[in-house]
Parts: sequence; structure tokens; C-alpha cells
Amino acid sequence: MAPGLFKCVECNEDANELHRDYSNGILKITICRSCKKPVDKYIEYDPVIILIDATLCKIQAFRHILFNTEINIHWKLCVFCLLCEAYLRWSLLQGSQANDDPADIIRYTKEWEFYCMFALASLELAVFCIGVLFILWTAQCCSGSSVEFTPLLKALLLSSYGKVLLIPAVIWEHDFSPLCFSLIRLFVLTSNSQAIRVILNCSRRLSLLAVCGGLLLETWVAQALKTLQVCSQDYLSML
Repeated sequence: MAPGLFKCVECNEDANELHRDYSNGILKITICRSCKKPVDKYIEYDPVIILIDATLCKIQAFRHILFNTEINIHWKLCVFCLLCEAYLRWSLLQGSQANDDPADIIRYTKEWEFYCMFALASLELAVFCIGVLFILWTAQCCSGSSVEFTPLLKALLLSSYGKVLLIPAVIWEHDFSPLCFSLIRLFVLTSNSQAIRVILNCSRRLSLLAVCGGLLLETWVAQALKTLQVCSQDYLSML
């Protein structure tokens, strides 16, 4: 990573390096000039500890991941999370449509339904990201600041890793599954809010406003699509 692109995980101050490499393999962690603490304590931590801190939404762990590491798996993670969400929707749809007919047309229909669920999940994620980015862009423009969309989008996609938890929630289905789905959704939104705070170094109020605005826009689009689907089915049944 180029010099000057590191951040102190404690105070968000710029740093030229995370550590200094001396002879004989001796490393010395760089001390922040502003807060007098190690610039990035996580370079000595095990990845499992970093993941635990990120799961707890600690802002220091988010700064380490988003600023001081070269993680470029956000698109792969995005596709995997969308597959998890599509599988959840597809499994719930199949649970409400009991049909044991082994005919090929039934299997093809079920497979097509999964692709439709994936497309729907992708559309809703895109709408959510557009809503969040638009609100942040508007707020930053009003304050006279500029917004870089690429790191923001990367942060939003990486912080949505909690959707992976949908798979075990579906596999070990029980009476509390709806509550689990709601808690997973709340966790993902909380992670999104924390990622926005880290990238923009903004207030919690602005990040929550952006996330809530994106969620409202996503919900509105989802409801509009459901209404359109019901209307089209009623129209076809009348023909």
C-alpha cells in the first residue's frame, strides 16, 4: 500500500507506515503522532481476533480492515451473500408451495424461481446502496465536502458479510427463525452504519440516517415489485 494511505485505528490520523522493519527481523510498531498510541495494534493480532472485534462492530477493527489492509474480495463476498439471501427466499417459497411432483417441468420451474430470487436480491441491494450513497452525497455537498463512491461502496459490501449467517439459520430452522432473520438484518445494518462512519469519519447520526434512508428505499421498491407481481397474476387469471 502506498505511503500516506494508512490510518491510526484509534484516532483516524494519517500515518506513513504501520511498522518499521529493522535488521534481524525485528519489527517496531509505529506510534501515532496524534494520540501517542500504536497506529495499528491489529497487525500483531490473529485474524480470528480481528474478525471477533469486527463482529462486535468495534471502530478500530473496521479502520484496520478498510484502511490498513488490501482486501479486494468485496465483489466475491457480495455475490456469495446474494446467493445466501436468494437461497433463503427460495427455501421459504418452496416451503409454502408443497409439491412432490418429480416432473422435469417442476424442477426447471423451481430452478428458475431461484434465479428470480437472486435477481430480486441483487436489485434490492443495488437500490439500498444507491439510496445510501445519494443521502451521503447530498449531506457532504451541503457541508462543502466531496465523496469518493468507490471506498464507500467497498465498505458497504464488506460490511454486509453478516448475510452469510442466513444459511445456518435456514439449515437449523426452528420456531425462532423469523426472529433470527430480523436480528441478522439488524446486525448487517449496524455494520453498514459503522463502515460509513469509518470511511467518512462522520457522526453516528449521519451514518444511521443514510442506512435508514437506504432501507426505506429498498423496502419501497420491494413492496412495489410485490404489488406489481400480484396485479400481473390477477390480470393473467382474468384472461
